[in-house]
Amino acid sequence: MGNSGKVALVSGASRGIGAAILATLAQRGHITYGTATSERGAERISAGLSDRGLPGRGLLMRAEQPESMAAAVATVTEERSAPLLLVNNLGITRDALLMRMKERDWRQVIDVNLGSVYYLCKECARGMVKARWGRIVNIISVLAMMGGAGQCNYSASKAGIAGFSRSLACELAARGITVNCIAPGFIDTDMTEKLPPPRRQAILERVPAQRFGEPQEVADLVSFLCGDEAAYITGETINISGGLYMS
Repeated sequence: MGNSGKVALVSGASRGIGAAILATLAQRGHITYGTATSERGAERISAGLSDRGLPGRGLLMRAEQPESMAAAVATVTEERSAPLLLVNNLGITRDALLMRMKERDWRQVIDVNLGSVYYLCKECARGMVKARWGRIVNIISVLAMMGGAGQCNYSASKAGIAGFSRSLACELAARGITVNCIAPGFIDTDMTEKLPPPRRQAILERVPAQRFGEPQEVADLVSFLCGDEAAYITGETINISGGLYMS
């Protein structure tokens, strides 16, 4: 199969890294569907693609509802075909020190971050197996390996995705399907823009590259892993953190 013209599903695509991934895959010839957790977010995705003359649209998807995820995949399949590119980017945080962390915040982060990967991979794998070709890229975080105070739930969910991905890679490799993770460090998004200047400076001092990453840099790596050039790369976690992970 060639590199272009496939159907791609990107979760958490209304802003930041997800929006950059969606636009990059669309610009490289794929038919892209991006999910958002609100109607407004889905409309913003559709408008962004339409304004650039790119194929695809936004979808409302509730990550805590398995039936909503199944419906999103079914909609894509009915409108175009089964997605052969799946990028799991959505995620939430509910930060608190463990001694103060509410059980509902633990469960919600695990259910949304890790649970959504389980459900979407399971729904999309069927079509990939039938086509004997597929690419799954899961966006995790450098915190999956490094950890972070107040983020036991988030770090556990992202580390869980890494282990899940390695196991799934073993299951699907013989069918021409790759499963990989990308672990971003601090990326320049609206989330990092809201950090107070002293906090931003403290972060930069920990990053050997002395800058925040750009969403486009993550998107370009996703695009590479979704191509034929990366057919022999599977079960890997690639850090894109400006050297933070090694520091």
